[in-house]
Amino acid sequence: MTSPLSPKRELWLLITLAGIQFTHIVDFMVMMPLGPQFTKLFNITDAQFGLLVSAYTFSAGASGLLASLYVDRFSRKKLLLSLYVLFGLATLACGLAPTYDTLMLARVAAGAFGGVLMALSQTIIADVIPFDKRGRAMGIVMTSFSAATVAGVPGSLFLAAHYGWHAPFFAIAFVCAALALGAWVTLPSLAGHLQNERQSPLANIVTVLKDRNHLKAFAFTALLMGAGFTLFSYITIYLTANAGFSVQQVPFVYLCGGAATLVTARWVGRMSDLVGKAKMFSIMAVLTVPTLLLLPQSAPFGLYTVLVVTTLMFVGMNGRNIPGMALVTSAANPKLRGTFMALNSSVQSAAMGVAAYVGGLIISRDAQGLVQHFWVNALLGTLASVLSILLVGRLKLYGAAPQSAATAAVAAKVS
Repeated sequence: MTSPLSPKRELWLLITLAGIQFTHIVDFMVMMPLGPQFTKLFNITDAQFGLLVSAYTFSAGASGLLASLYVDRFSRKKLLLSLYVLFGLATLACGLAPTYDTLMLARVAAGAFGGVLMALSQTIIADVIPFDKRGRAMGIVMTSFSAATVAGVPGSLFLAAHYGWHAPFFAIAFVCAALALGAWVTLPSLAGHLQNERQSPLANIVTVLKDRNHLKAFAFTALLMGAGFTLFSYITIYLTANAGFSVQQVPFVYLCGGAATLVTARWVGRMSDLVGKAKMFSIMAVLTVPTLLLLPQSAPFGLYTVLVVTTLMFVGMNGRNIPGMALVTSAANPKLRGTFMALNSSVQSAAMGVAAYVGGLIISRDAQGLVQHFWVNALLGTLASVLSILLVGRLKLYGAAPQSAATAAVAAKVS
């Protein structure tokens, strides 16, 4: 672990990581509410749009595999800043793309650089923050999701409505440049892991993959991501087609959901440290299931009912991700954490991409243009949520308090 930071520097570190995640999340999320515009502008099908969303995540997964070869061989700060600058340039290229094909290439580039950012941020948190404070730390960084949904996505949609779909990507690239300068000033060197005895990169990967606990953590991550993205990628298309939402009403989904998670995220983080991360994850995952099942049935009940369902879904999904990712970072052998998190990033991105792509294949349109079979996506998301709840108690956690470690050991014997 890197040398402990003062409370003030620790807070600045977490705020900086939250800012970086904010731009990464907005860049990824803004594609989904722009779906109706892209399908008309480029004359593409819902499945082709799903591939546009999935291209980002598949690219991120491939870059995570590549990153596992080098992530532990460089200072976390230098690597984070290098990838972030390249991500900003790729996002700028998205805004400049004139066709579907060039936009696809730009999204692949953005995914290649942006996909590793979240894994690297989580690795830094695990390097610096002790286990008993990691839920709170994740809660602070995960407010980036709330800020992205309450301000970033609605703001991007406002820019798209008034200045064209290119404008949000230009704005994100500008914010990336400002945050990169701030991170260069505020981040410590984060090079303590370089003192560890190192194997060859391929040997590290083999060691990580031979650990059964790591494999369980990868499966948990895949379920965590898959549970949401079978539906999340197509919320806007479903609401505009079936619920009659106008382009002006769509931002309210993200505004209400983001505002609610902005209130609940830090509370969930603190409760995760108090009552146990696995327990808090299970509670939030159970609370999310009804919203997944209700969403495909909510269209006939009007704007306010839909907003209640989507807001509760945002709260539940964000709430389970906070303890969920704290658990994943704690399941990694500390000596191999960078390699593990890079591989986990690949699993995470691949799961998101597969879920989005499969979701696009499942849904279809009837003669009136209404989305059909969205409920099947909801069932797949529910199944993934239930399986993640069953798996979470089987993870061995490094750095956990004695009682938590004992619980994890019992779970490991059962498995």
